[in-house]
Formats: sequence, C-alpha cells, structure tokens
Amino acid sequence: MRNLFRILFRVLILATVFLVSALTAMRFAIHGREVAVPRVTGMTASDAERSAVGNGLLLETESRFYSADIPENHILSQLPPAGEKVRRGSQLRVALSLGPQKIVIPSVIGQSQRAAEMNIGRRGLEIGSVAVANLPGVPPEQVVAQSPPPNATGVASPRVNLLVSASQEDSAMLYLVPDFVGHTLDEASQAIAVSPMKFGKVTTVKNGKSANGNGQTRVVPPAKPPGKSPVIVRQNPAARQKIAAGTMINFEVMR
Repeated sequence: MRNLFRILFRVLILATVFLVSALTAMRFAIHGREVAVPRVTGMTASDAERSAVGNGLLLETESRFYSADIPENHILSQLPPAGEKVRRGSQLRVALSLGPQKIVIPSVIGQSQRAAEMNIGRRGLEIGSVAVANLPGVPPEQVVAQSPPPNATGVASPRVNLLVSASQEDSAMLYLVPDFVGHTLDEASQAIAVSPMKFGKVTTVKNGKSANGNGQTRVVPPAKPPGKSPVIVRQNPAARQKIAAGTMINFEVMR
C-alpha cells in the first residue's frame, strides 16, 4: 500500500511538471506569433501592402477620404497604430487618400432613388447609406435630402448619403439610420435637419478611438484641416438600424 502511494505521488509530480511545461511552451509559442505593427502612414498603397505582408499582416483598405495634404493613393491613417503588438495574420486597416477633392457633388434631390444612384456613380462617387422615411405628400421613392449637399466643397468622403421617401408598400413608421461615420459634423447636421431624426450629443475622442462599445468605429484621417468641421468616428445608433421618428443620433468626433 505504501509503495502504491509512492507511485501515485510520483505520477502526480510528473503530471504537474508536464502541465507546467506545456503551459510555458504554449505561452512562448503564442508570444512568438505576435508581431509589431509597422508604420505605413504616408506610404503608397503598394509599399504599405509589402510592409504589412512582410510583417505577417493583412492590409485592408477600409476607407477612402479626400485630402489636400496627403497625395493620392497614399495612406492617411491606420489601425492598429504603429508599434502595437498583434497576432500574426491580423488585419491592418487603413484609410487611403484620394487627393484633393476634384469632383463636384451633384444635386439629386427630387430624383428617384435609382436615378440618383446612377447620377452619383457616373461622377465617380459612391452611395453611402440610404435612409427611408414615410413623408406625407411626397412621391414614393424620391430623394428628399442628401449629404453632402449639392456643390459642397472640402468634403471628407466620396460617399453621398440619401434620404428617400418610402414606397407605397412600406407602411412601417420606422427609419433607417444613415451612415455618418467618415463625414463631417456639419454634413451630418445638415442631413438630420431635413430628416425625422434629431441631432444628439457630440463627444470628442482622441485618435479616433473610444471606450464606448456602442455604435461603430472606422479608420479616419488623423486630424481635421484648420477651420474644417470635425470628422465623425462613431455614431449611436449605428448605421442601418431602424429607429422611430424623433430618435436622437449621438456622435463622437476626433480631436
């Protein structure tokens, strides 16, 4: 009986040593798969791609913005920031510069949604979000507001958000929240002024990050040009959520 106890005791010690060794090896293995994020801000898209791949990361162009300071096809900003440790194979999300704004924002108010989308696409612009609202006295599926407004200059994003009257088949008194992330606070204010929504609270955050878990965050330019409206990095409720008329939209803008 005493010999059996000694054997079990030795087995327990060996099992403990094995478990500690395995955990230590796993810890070193996981740590060894971590890499430091390279600095790609200011690089061309191709150079940033090579730098990311060379460090075991995947480059994703998440946003595109106009910039009077950063040349076209160069990286405006990145997430995660340079120097941060991440797992190998993680995504390095970047915002790409489109250079100075050269395209005139067309007026699509009064057009059908389909005609507006074609008009915007022909100008080399993109459709942002399309909010649908029940508006008595307005023909169905007609654009009643847009952001940025017609002929706007100094806009941050090539996306144009639309507010469209509901179709005859849509009787629900709910509205889709537009995507304001990446647009300026002035653009959001103008769009909300002609919508069933209300302008809510504005919070300033640093480096495009926030501790608030609500809404959505996107890679944005590092700073607003002097005299320009701040850029929205987060909104709550998030884009494409259905809300009732009178709901407040809260914003976080970058310092």
